Amino acid sequence: MKHVSILVPRGNSILSSVVGPYKILMATNDFLIQSGTRNNNYFDVHLVGLDYDHSLYDGLFSIHCDSTIDEIEKTDLIMIPALRPKKLMEDLEQNEGFIPWILQQRNTHGTEVASMCMGAFVLAKTGLVDGKQCATHWAGMEVFRKLYPEVNLVSNKIVTDEDGIYTSGGAFSFLNLMLHLIEKYCGRAAAIHISKYFEIEIDREDQNQFAIFQGQKDHEDEAIKEAQNYIEKNVQDKISVGQLAEKYAISNRNFVRRFKKATQNTPSQYIQRVKIEAAKRSLESTAQNVSEVMYQVGYMDQKAFRSVFKKYVGLSPVAYRSKYNREHANLERAML
Repeated sequence: MKHVSILVPRGNSILSSVVGPYKILMATNDFLIQSGTRNNNYFDVHLVGLDYDHSLYDGLFSIHCDSTIDEIEKTDLIMIPALRPKKLMEDLEQNEGFIPWILQQRNTHGTEVASMCMGAFVLAKTGLVDGKQCATHWAGMEVFRKLYPEVNLVSNKIVTDEDGIYTSGGAFSFLNLMLHLIEKYCGRAAAIHISKYFEIEIDREDQNQFAIFQGQKDHEDEAIKEAQNYIEKNVQDKISVGQLAEKYAISNRNFVRRFKKATQNTPSQYIQRVKIEAAKRSLESTAQNVSEVMYQVGYMDQKAFRSVFKKYVGLSPVAYRSKYNREHANLERAML
């Protein structure tokens, strides 16, 4: 039997990332017994907190933990739910008490640890993902990089698995993490059953298509902010780093250094991402074909455009339009 501790953080943690894993693990127990694979539960699931009772969403919901951390002598898997982005730093401070306990469990018992979405910030505070791959919600990536530069943050992956440390990307991608864990612990048949029972798309690996690039402007470098605004207002133009450096009277080398420090992107990467985000909006909402969109965002080479688009989105422009442009998808179906 595998002892699982689903943490219930103080503050307004995301309720679904507590309840969802609990329901999936309990459903897996049922499947294993009903299929004759086991005659008792495989997962012994507990809700574990720093306190017994937690109020969420301004008192609209409450959770009662069955254990506190000082009552858990040994656990096999710790699951860290998502924290709310709006009060992230406050919630991190409130949940400092989990850090030594997680480390004690890991160092003494070899306990595995899984984080969901913004729960990666709690995991990163333990140091257990230093030098390892880690996923989180795309909206928190810039802050995460600043706080934990020693962690190998991966923007595209929905699930990471390294040395018994697991992470998942944003929001409901914890469902894919659960399928990954179910398959690892209980086999492919169990994972397929759970994916069908809860209607979760199995083997989904890339979260880039869900990301919205908003640009990192929470910095004090006014010249770089002006350069960012210029790039975003002139998305149709071919803009070079040299042109930008000259426009803002900064040497090329210094401009690149300052831009990267401020935005976590090189100028070239930022230009590409702004153009691709504009292309995504057009593909989602207009009747323009891919070539028209490509020209509109300043690309002349179809191969180069497809390559850059897939790099940042994880889908080709055609596949992205088919998936997110309802009018175009309906037209394609009508022509079949």
